[in-house]
Amino acid sequence: MGRRFVHWKGPVAATLILVLFIAAASFIVTGRINEAEEAVSFTRLAEEAEEFAHSLELNVDSDREKLGLIAEMMASDLNGLEEFLHSYRSTGTFFSRLELLLPGDEVVTSDGTHVNVSEQLSFEREAALGAHISDRQLDLNGEDYVVRHFVPVKSENETIAMLYGVIKLGDLARKLPYSPYGGEAAVYVIDGTTGDFLIDTWHDEMGNIWDLGERPMAEGYDHERLRQGLVDGESNYVVFLSNTTGENLYFYYTPLGINQWRVALSVPEALVFAGARDIRQMLNFFLVIEGLFFLVYISGLVFYVRRETGEKQRQLDALNYIYDVEKLLFNAHEHRENIIRSLEVIAQMLPAKRVAFTMMGGDGPSLDYLWEVGGESILGRTLVEKAQVLADRFTSGHGDISVHTPQEVRAILPDAPEKMGDLVAIPVEDADGTLQGIISAGGLSKQTGCATMLRSVGFSFAMLCGNMRTYQEMQRQGERDTLTGLYNRNRYELDLPRIAAECREGICCAFIDANGLHEMNNDRGHEVGDDMLRAIAEEIRNRFDSKHAYRLGGDEFVIFAVDEVEPKIIHHSRTMTIALEQKGYHISVGVAWISAPVKDLEALVKAAEKRMYKAKQKYYSNPDHDRRARR
Repeated sequence: MGRRFVHWKGPVAATLILVLFIAAASFIVTGRINEAEEAVSFTRLAEEAEEFAHSLELNVDSDREKLGLIAEMMASDLNGLEEFLHSYRSTGTFFSRLELLLPGDEVVTSDGTHVNVSEQLSFEREAALGAHISDRQLDLNGEDYVVRHFVPVKSENETIAMLYGVIKLGDLARKLPYSPYGGEAAVYVIDGTTGDFLIDTWHDEMGNIWDLGERPMAEGYDHERLRQGLVDGESNYVVFLSNTTGENLYFYYTPLGINQWRVALSVPEALVFAGARDIRQMLNFFLVIEGLFFLVYISGLVFYVRRETGEKQRQLDALNYIYDVEKLLFNAHEHRENIIRSLEVIAQMLPAKRVAFTMMGGDGPSLDYLWEVGGESILGRTLVEKAQVLADRFTSGHGDISVHTPQEVRAILPDAPEKMGDLVAIPVEDADGTLQGIISAGGLSKQTGCATMLRSVGFSFAMLCGNMRTYQEMQRQGERDTLTGLYNRNRYELDLPRIAAECREGICCAFIDANGLHEMNNDRGHEVGDDMLRAIAEEIRNRFDSKHAYRLGGDEFVIFAVDEVEPKIIHHSRTMTIALEQKGYHISVGVAWISAPVKDLEALVKAAEKRMYKAKQKYYSNPDHDRRARR
């Protein structure tokens, strides 16, 4: 075997070295292209952002000059303010209408209306700031977001009013002074102090950048650094994953010479790397050709190696199969689909066309799992259906089963199909030798060693059986109310969608509340109250299908009756009420019904609960009942 190994050791080593060299070269070239394009993209991002910021600042300066001229003209003639405002309704780039803030916090609108704005604006505060632009504010209607551009109106060096231009931020986003990347980039203006958007061409609503949450970022970029950079007024960039498009966005931000505002642009990766697309396609084509070449070469080499190594390779494969089965079954008590996958691995290991596993039920029903090539057939169902016959054979002292003719199969399973020409089965036992399950297989391609291969995975299935029983017990304890034995709220939440799926005609819901439980606990002790709850639960089991009966907590119970008519459930509720009253307990019951198809069980529960409360009110309206309902 050592001499044979020498024959193919050299070709394998040479192939691996060549593949690694080609892969390394490809990664280096691709990485250099990405780095170069990224550098170019960030340079252009910075240039576009600076150009946008500059154009915005120029427009603001222009608007301030216009507002200053208007304010001077208004100061010279204070008698016709309303007409003056109306005549200059739309004169600036950064404002769409003019308004005048007067002492006493009164605003004169462009249509001449006088509005008290003491809760929104302060004449003293705005006058103290002089000419300035506000951050994002609400309009006088309390609905739209606006920005106000203030200039003082002075008479004899005293500010007698504050003239300001108003623009809705939604309008501003639609008439940008400059469109970066020819309109293909998303443009943002962000208040670095609050995170509020003043311009946002990407989202439909004007929100706050911090309310968007943290975005997944490319390696080397940090969300906290982005946030601090916006706050501090830095110029920097990040790369993050867009939740909307699913691709990387290149995001650049820089301070704007207005308040604490920041300009930000984001460009999709497809636009950033447009220049490198052709180079990448050529490189990918080259890699595909190289990959096909190496695939053909390695395929021939693998065929040669497998032919030379033979049985050793099959033994190694068997060990890998056993390891894969062990990994799949490690958490299969939570992920049942792994059991089927492990059976498929066993089928490859034997090899076999069908493999079945039956976990003996103990106090409950058996659990059956089957994997079969091409889907389930009568031969596969036979393995499952005859698991108990095989179990009886093992418990009576017989050993592993390994038969390979139809006659031998029928000697063990007399009514097996005629086409069933082989059968291998082993018992799955715990450490005490107690039978836990059966593993069986059919459609085998060889006659020897199959039972031994199944034995090699028997311990993993024994561990699975123990884990599943422990997990089922933990689930049962977590889904049952310990006092009443009914299902608890945890199971209620899990069952809601399943119950709706079971419905064919309609669902009836009964909502039950124990009257006076709180007072009974206070006056007579919690043991008496517990007796009351147990009595109610017992009556529920006697009159309803407890499959969907729940104690939601405290004194509330909910019952679902799938495909049952409402009069029948009302009748059961009344007889249960009478039976409990004879024991000295009182309940209020509300019943509601909904026809199929059922999409919202919550609405049905609320309807039943509402009727229960009406019944409770009626109960306590009787002066003989001195307790009060707790709601």
